[in-house]
Amino acid sequence: MDCGIITSKTILLFLSLIFWAAGAALAYVGAYMIQSYDNFGSFIQDKHTLIPAVIVIGISVVMFVFGVVGCCSTLRESKFGLSFFFLIIMVIFAAEVAALVFSFIYQGKINGSLEKSMNDAFSKYGGQGAAETNAVDLLQTQLHCCGVNNYTSWTNSSWFTSHNNTVPKSCCINVTSQCTGRLDQLDLLNTEGCQGKLEHLLQDVLRYAMLVVFGFAIIKFFGMLSVCVITCRTGSRRSGYQPLYA
Repeated sequence: MDCGIITSKTILLFLSLIFWAAGAALAYVGAYMIQSYDNFGSFIQDKHTLIPAVIVIGISVVMFVFGVVGCCSTLRESKFGLSFFFLIIMVIFAAEVAALVFSFIYQGKINGSLEKSMNDAFSKYGGQGAAETNAVDLLQTQLHCCGVNNYTSWTNSSWFTSHNNTVPKSCCINVTSQCTGRLDQLDLLNTEGCQGKLEHLLQDVLRYAMLVVFGFAIIKFFGMLSVCVITCRTGSRRSGYQPLYA
């Protein structure tokens, strides 16, 4: 067995083994993306931003299933099995490229739709819809922010005028009796706006997912090359056999 076959089989076996690890990692990334979007779903109107996460989770499921196929086909040098494994890798590689493309596309869409949806949610704070109120409080508490652009954004809201010119207590750095939400207590309030922080969070989630997917796409590319090497060398070696006649 020549060096090219040994190297290619080693790469494919390694690729097969990390299919499970890769599947687990991608499943975590996809779930983390969905959870991040779900936590702040009231501020994201374009649900298509979840497409990359769905694609990533779908890829992870396929990886778990076909990791065994790659391992068995490589050990037996099955031409049919390796061809099937090549097809699997190519499909996953294409899906990962698609996930990267969608991530780039919707990375720009986040910034455009976020401000309008946040202004709508913040304007309904304290009204009949408890969902918007809870969402805003959760956002301001988790991101340590206040208002859409900054804490002064609340001065244009109905909540501010109807509650003695105060901001919600979720703007407080620490929710204590000392923090009443008055603007003369800025040392007790988070003053940064939520829009910038939420944009930064969502962009970080997308960048993290894109780096992980890109890394696995490179591995798939070398896997496809290895399948080609083994298939070609094996076919050439077998065609060199000559029948023995008595």
